[in-house]
Amino acid sequence: MNNSSRLPRWATGFGAQVIAGLIIGLILGFIAANLDASQPDADNGSWLTQLLGGVGSAYVQLLKVMVPPLIFAAVVTSVANLRKVANAASLAISTLVWFAITAFFSVIVGILVALVMRPGVGTTVDASTAADPSRVGSWTAFLQQLVPANFLGLNANLGSDSVSLSFGALQLLVISLALGIAAVKAGEAADPFLRFTESFLKVIQVVLWWIIRLAPVGTAALIGTAVATYGWDALSSLGKFVLAMYIGLALVILVVYPGVLAFNRIPVLGFYKRIWPVTSLGFVTRSSMGVMPVTQRFTERAMGVPREYASFAIPLGATTKMDGCASVYPAIAAIFIAQFYGIDLSLTQYLLIIFVSVIGSAATAGTTGATVMLTLTLSTLGLPLAGVGLLLAVEPIIDMGRTAVNVTGQALAATVVAKRAGLQDQQVWDDAEQGVAELVDAR
Repeated sequence: MNNSSRLPRWATGFGAQVIAGLIIGLILGFIAANLDASQPDADNGSWLTQLLGGVGSAYVQLLKVMVPPLIFAAVVTSVANLRKVANAASLAISTLVWFAITAFFSVIVGILVALVMRPGVGTTVDASTAADPSRVGSWTAFLQQLVPANFLGLNANLGSDSVSLSFGALQLLVISLALGIAAVKAGEAADPFLRFTESFLKVIQVVLWWIIRLAPVGTAALIGTAVATYGWDALSSLGKFVLAMYIGLALVILVVYPGVLAFNRIPVLGFYKRIWPVTSLGFVTRSSMGVMPVTQRFTERAMGVPREYASFAIPLGATTKMDGCASVYPAIAAIFIAQFYGIDLSLTQYLLIIFVSVIGSAATAGTTGATVMLTLTLSTLGLPLAGVGLLLAVEPIIDMGRTAVNVTGQALAATVVAKRAGLQDQQVWDDAEQGVAELVDAR
């Protein structure tokens, strides 16, 4: 076969494979939904639904298992390497500033969409579904979660017949930062430790790329599961709220972020071309933390953000930078609940929504979750917490869009700060113009 008969790279690259996975997943999801409808007595759905759910869950678990070692190795190494980067403290401050800027404009979009669409007016949602949430956001949670419970940041939950372990990402971030700073202060004595950590990071990156290459398969399974099992019937009563949410999220992706990119002279289409695999993976996995290794990989090797900075900014963003969950969602949801209960919000309360969205994502980082963020907003405004239960039926549907915005915003903030600080590798950016698959490969 000669070169002229081959498909162009854009049609065979990693991004195209992810798109193919989305399309195949949609088809399989509709088939699984029809099979489920024909087997109403099946406890866990049809064989296809169970297969899609099992494969999708396994892929998300593979991504999540890489998060703790990646955070540890990347952050320790980045702290040591930040000595080579001028104005490291200024970079950290700039990162937080741009987190706040994009959060501010995102929550403004959420408020405007809710005021125009009035999703809580005329809704047919059953008031009996109102229920107090199991977890409530707290302004002290952030400070509490900064203090590690143990060296590994592990949490144990005792069930009726098992014990499940999880890790606190924010605690692990603090531990890694402390170890990195201590290693720098220790001088030559810490050189073997830093060489081991850097070598360990390279090994983790190789394994990570193996997992990333499975993304088209994971995407097909996850989107198929979403179509088959996420309760689309709930749209009949909460369709207006879901529509408002997706309009708000779309405006952030298509207006706010392009405005930030254009202001900083970063090509808008070029950014979205490079970040597309991350955005789509966030959409189907519904896990900013699970996608964090992929976000960091693409930020470094497609955006040209230096590893020394990306290793700090992306883990921080994955725990505290959530424009979808912490800005757009609590704004629209809080106004929906106020409208549902017939409560008129004052100007002060609207200003409080903005304040909580810009500052509060860090305050709920330790307990995570958009629902927890919403409870923090409602309690600050004095609105009934039971209103959270009204929205739980469509939680999986809107969570997909929220997470896509989250991960895109995390990569955007890191790219903007690197560009403004003169750290962005233009050669890496230019090379990615032909596709990102080869550039993010382990090397």
